[in-house]
Amino acid sequence: MSPGGRAPLPRVLWPLLYGNFVIGAGVMVVAATLSDISADFSVTPASAGQLITAGGVVMCLGAPLLAALAAGWDRRALLALALAWYAALHAACALAPGLGSLLPLRAAGMVSAAVFTPQAAACVGLLVPAHHRGRAIAFIFLGWSLASVVGMPLGAYIGGLFGWRAAFVMVAAFSAIGAAWVWRAMPAGVRPPAMSRQAWAQVLQSRPLLLCIVVTLLYSVGQFVVFAYFAPYFRQVLGADPVALSLLLMWFGAFGLAGNVVASRHMDRIGADRAVAISLAAMAASLLAWPLGTSLALAALVMVPWALGCFAANSAQQARLLALGPSVAAGSIALNTSAIYAGQAIGAGGGGWLLERFGYPSLHWAGFAGLAAALAASVGVGRLRRAA
Repeated sequence: MSPGGRAPLPRVLWPLLYGNFVIGAGVMVVAATLSDISADFSVTPASAGQLITAGGVVMCLGAPLLAALAAGWDRRALLALALAWYAALHAACALAPGLGSLLPLRAAGMVSAAVFTPQAAACVGLLVPAHHRGRAIAFIFLGWSLASVVGMPLGAYIGGLFGWRAAFVMVAAFSAIGAAWVWRAMPAGVRPPAMSRQAWAQVLQSRPLLLCIVVTLLYSVGQFVVFAYFAPYFRQVLGADPVALSLLLMWFGAFGLAGNVVASRHMDRIGADRAVAISLAAMAASLLAWPLGTSLALAALVMVPWALGCFAANSAQQARLLALGPSVAAGSIALNTSAIYAGQAIGAGGGGWLLERFGYPSLHWAGFAGLAAALAASVGVGRLRRAA
């Protein structure tokens, strides 16, 4: 037993955590190097931001489709192959001569993100006992928090010093390590049962499940309207150099990790519904207070509630989906992953449109509106759950 009286989680979850770290670092590397990409290709940040939109569309559509296509695959092979593909495509992106060639390469690479995160979560049910599944899912999703703490700031730092291509090479190297680790550590023969038509119908006919997924879509849109343009905003508006930008992103990621750890430890006590509500309210408060961040120091303080809530909300949503429909979790988590990525695509695309027409001051108001709508929808999930 662990010192806290809980049995330790199996070691096989560590490569899944690392894989999520790699996926998160790759997803965030464009936002971290957006200023460098736009300068290298002589395009506006809004135009370069469409790389995030294209990747989000692929991940949104790919998560449920690939979940169905890969239903019978051995997850050891599937997850290792996904990370190997991620490595190859990030290396290819680093060689792209222009935005026109980078865009399809980036989109193709995001197929791995559509596969790895939801399928790693679906494996948890076969790797740990039922009474540890919530904690195990929260554990492997810490990889995304670590990507925000380490991966995104490191990408911004390397991109600022050596160019965005070097940051993509970094992600390729991390991905190759992850592919080898998953292949070595995962047992063979892990095949979560395929979702039947009846199971998919159960997901699509469940009002609480669908509204829960809408919550994810809304808060993802609200965040990425602003988050996608962090790098150019902090450089152009607040004058951050590469070191200051990487430190600011590390600050954000550290509080994101702390919020996720606190949420995972207290999830069972306060309940997933309340954990989601607290997280969304914290993020909305940051965006409401965004104009107060008139210097790098003040901006860092304003970002703290957002950071505390961003990854905690993701973990709480996973736990809520698992509680709402344990037998159809593979499908609901895949759809929830689609909602995250759809939110990224809509948020980045919408943010680029607002940026070109109304400038940076418009972004946080749109983000706040998305989070306020997500909070209202989340309250509705709780009511439907209690009424069921």
